[in-house]
Formats: sequence, structure tokens, C-alpha cells
Amino acid sequence: MENYKILYNPKSNNKLGKTGAQSVVEHIKDSQYEFIDWLSITDKKTFFNALKPEEKVILCGGDGTLNHFINSIDIDSLKNDIYLYAIGTGNDFVKSIGGEINTLIPINDYLNDLPIVTVNGRDYRFINGVGFGIDGYCCEVGDQLKQKSDKPINYSNIAVKGILFRFKPVKAIVTVDGRVERFKKVWLAPTMYGCCYGGGMYPTPDQKRGMGKVSTMVYYGKGKLKSLILFPSIFKGEHIQHTDMVKIFTGKRVTVKFDSPTPLQIDGETIKNVTEYTVRFK
Repeated sequence: MENYKILYNPKSNNKLGKTGAQSVVEHIKDSQYEFIDWLSITDKKTFFNALKPEEKVILCGGDGTLNHFINSIDIDSLKNDIYLYAIGTGNDFVKSIGGEINTLIPINDYLNDLPIVTVNGRDYRFINGVGFGIDGYCCEVGDQLKQKSDKPINYSNIAVKGILFRFKPVKAIVTVDGRVERFKKVWLAPTMYGCCYGGGMYPTPDQKRGMGKVSTMVYYGKGKLKSLILFPSIFKGEHIQHTDMVKIFTGKRVTVKFDSPTPLQIDGETIKNVTEYTVRFK
């Protein structure tokens, strides 16, 4: 009989993570299993080291849960089969691999050779992308709203208001594998390992996992109205047709510098007041 450790994130899916995780039992009816609050495990590396090799692990949550997982344990020493049961709000990882929510998705193969982003002297692995600009701003505002209410966050609405009234575009220097380019009026400068983030935005629609490279998209050069009109096309990846406003770089090492502090997000997790990030592979 198979034995599963079901790790759920109570904060995922607008704090409905524990409730959503219960439905995973339908997929493992004839097995032994134990529900464990992922956030209650104080030493996650020790927890995984203590598991028997034959024990299987199911992560219940979304992109934020995945990000927390890959940055909390020793990925290179994993000896257990890991599955994702996607019950998050965005589930961009699942979209990028053509998977389905509410199914058991084996993810061990996707955890190899993940890119690393360095921000303010600290390294983080990421599985989808690093957002810098209006997307980081949206995550920051979304975090503030979550503290005030349990209502679902409308990130598109936040982005529209940010472009029109609050977010100020910046100057940026983008360096990809030694090639340097400078930009003015930059609204977005994400670097992607997957093809999508932000609940279904496709900033770099041709980016593929596992190719040992990342793609950086720079959305720049125009005023508020033009930038706002084109913005929805990112959800279909059609913005890349507008080469006067969008430029994409692909490489193994990327550094993006802004001329003023801006929120940054890593797989949806916010870091405030950032002026620079570097992405590389180990």
C-alpha cells in the first residue's frame, strides 16, 4: 500500500488551501495518507531527510506554494516522488506544462536545474518567473488588499489603475550574456523560465522550460494610454508583435537595473524597493 504525506498550504487559494486539499483523497483512496500543514513544518530540510524513500509527497497549493517549497529544501538531495495538486489562484506552472488542476501531477523532472535570481544579496530559485515593474507593483498592492479582506484580488484592475495613476515607468539597463541595452519608460521587465505568470499572462510565449536559458521581456517606450491599450494583449502573447514597444532577449545570465526602487515579485512573492536583479543557472 502506498504512503502519502499531503502537504497543504492554508494560505493558498485565498486562504481556502486546507479545504481545497481535502479533495485530493479522491485520487489516493486505497492508500495511506497524512495531512500536514506545510507552514507548520519549522525545519523543512530535516522533515524531508527523515522521510523514507518509498514515501510519496503531495504538495497542495499554487505557484506560491511551489516557490516556497523549492526554496525551503535541498532540491538536489530529493529522494521522494513529489506531486503537485494544484489548488492555487493562478496556477501558472500547471498552465505552462499543459497540465490540469485538481489532478496529481508528478513534478520531480521539473525541479532539476532551476534558475536562480539574486535580489538584494540573497539567492532564490524560481519556477515560473521574476517580475519587475508594474507586475511587482500589482503583487505589492494585492498583498496589502489581502491583509484587509478575504475577497479575491483583481490584479487586472490593479494594473490598469497603476498604469494610469500610480506607477511611474523607469529607465532600465538590461544585460543578457554580456550584451547591454538601455531603455526609457520601462513598464515591465520580467525574466521568465516558464512561458506564463500572473494568472495567465504570457510575456515570453516562446520560452520553454529545461532549455538552460531564460527569456527577458522589456515593455517600454510609450505613454500611459498606449501602454494601457496594448497591455491586455499580454494575456494572449500577442504583444510581441509590437516591436516598437516590446523587446525579448534570451540567454543564460540576465541583469536588469532600474534607476529607481520598484517592487519585484518571484513566482508571485513580493520583495519591495528593488533596483536590480540577476538571473543565472547554478
